[in-house]
Amino acid sequence: MDTQSLTLALGDATHAGRTFDVMPIAGEEPVLQVIVSGAEETPVYITVTDTQILCLAYLFDEQELAPERLNELHENMLRISVPMPLSSLGKTGQHYVVYGALSPTSGTSEIMQELVTLAENAIDLLQTFEDYLA
Repeated sequence: MDTQSLTLALGDATHAGRTFDVMPIAGEEPVLQVIVSGAEETPVYITVTDTQILCLAYLFDEQELAPERLNELHENMLRISVPMPLSSLGKTGQHYVVYGALSPTSGTSEIMQELVTLAENAIDLLQTFEDYLA
């Protein structure tokens, strides 16, 4: 699956009552921004390589956090990451993210499930961690 075929597959698809608004983002590597209906505040970004389909949603920037609570936040992120379905927490640059990866041979149904779950998890995480924001 590549980004072009993924754009076409998601454009008319519905999964668990959700639709997908897909917008390609120009750049060195093809990236798709996917907005899952019902979770518009947490767009999911997708990149496709030979080894994985990476889905990622941004949570917050490090500068938005209360510095005196960073250790507590990190401890809670590690605890929450284990039981969270289909998603992991991470940091890229100064951005805290929630992400999931799939095989590049995954079908459209599996990809849609990942997108819905990741968008829902991002919303839940933003609510869970709002007390850590400065």
